[in-house]
Amino acid sequence: MNWKRKKIILEIERYGREIVYILLGASFMAFGTSMFLLPNQLSSGGFAGIATILYYLLEIPMGVTISILNVPLCIFTFYKLGRASFVRTIIGSFSYSFFLDIFDRWLPLTEDRFLACIYGGILVGLGTAFVLKGRGTTGGTELIANLIKEYRPKVKTSHMIVIIDVIIVLANILLLREFEIGLYSAIAIYLMGKIIDIVFEGTNFTKLLFIISDKNEEIAKAVGYLLKRGTTGLFGKGMYTKDRKLVLLCAAGRRDFLRVRQIAQEIDPKAFIIISNAREVYGKGFKDELIKK
Repeated sequence: MNWKRKKIILEIERYGREIVYILLGASFMAFGTSMFLLPNQLSSGGFAGIATILYYLLEIPMGVTISILNVPLCIFTFYKLGRASFVRTIIGSFSYSFFLDIFDRWLPLTEDRFLACIYGGILVGLGTAFVLKGRGTTGGTELIANLIKEYRPKVKTSHMIVIIDVIIVLANILLLREFEIGLYSAIAIYLMGKIIDIVFEGTNFTKLLFIISDKNEEIAKAVGYLLKRGTTGLFGKGMYTKDRKLVLLCAAGRRDFLRVRQIAQEIDPKAFIIISNAREVYGKGFKDELIKK
C-alpha cells in the first residue's frame, strides 16, 4: 500500500470518527434539553435558550427554531471558515434539531427543576464535549463566537460565549417572568462547563513539584528509591542572594505527591516547595499515547 492511499484511508477513518462523535454528542444534547431543561423552562444559553423562549411564547417547535436561526450562520461559515467547518456545522446543527424534534414527543423524566438543571446540565455538557471532540459545532453561540474571532482574534472565545449566554438567560427571566429560571439555568450552564473540562482533561490530574533545597541530591535519591519516581534538576539563580541553586522538578500523581513533599521536608525542613497542577503529562510512568490529529 503506497503512502498516498494509506493517507486517504486514515483521513476517511478520522472523518468517520468525527461524524460519529458529532452525531452522538447532538443526541445527548437533545435528550438533556428535551427530557430535562425544556419541560422545566430552563435554558442552557445559546440558540437553545432563544428556542425555549419561542417555544413557550409562540409554541414553535424547538428544533424548527434552531434550524432557522442556524441557516444564515451556516451560509456565512461556508464563505468564512471553509468547506470542512461548513460540513461539520451542517451535520451538528441539523442532527441536533432532528433529535430535539424526536425527543420532544416523549414525556419529560422529571418536573423537579433542581433535578432537571443537574441532569440536563450534565447531559448537554457531555454532548457538547463529544461534538467538540469531533471538531464540530451545533451552531448557536459557539459558531457566532468563532466567526467574531475571525475579525477580532484577540477576543477570547470563552468570554464571548459566556456574555451571549448570560444575555439569553436574562431574556428568559424577563420574558417568562420567573427569577428562579435564571438561578437554575446558571447551575445547568456551570455543570455543562465542568463536564466539558472533565471529558477533555480527565479527572487524573497530575501534580508538579518544584523543590529548592541545599540537599537536593539526597532528596532526589530518596524519591527515586522509595517511590520509583524520577526527578529533574534545573539550574536557577536567586535574584536577591545571587546564589546559584539546583531546582528539583518532579511530576507525581495525586497519591504520590504528598509522599514526595513529606520526603523533601523530612530530609530538609527548610526546603522551599511549590506545588501546582499539571493537566496532562506524557511519557514513562504517565500517558504514553500521542494525541492523534
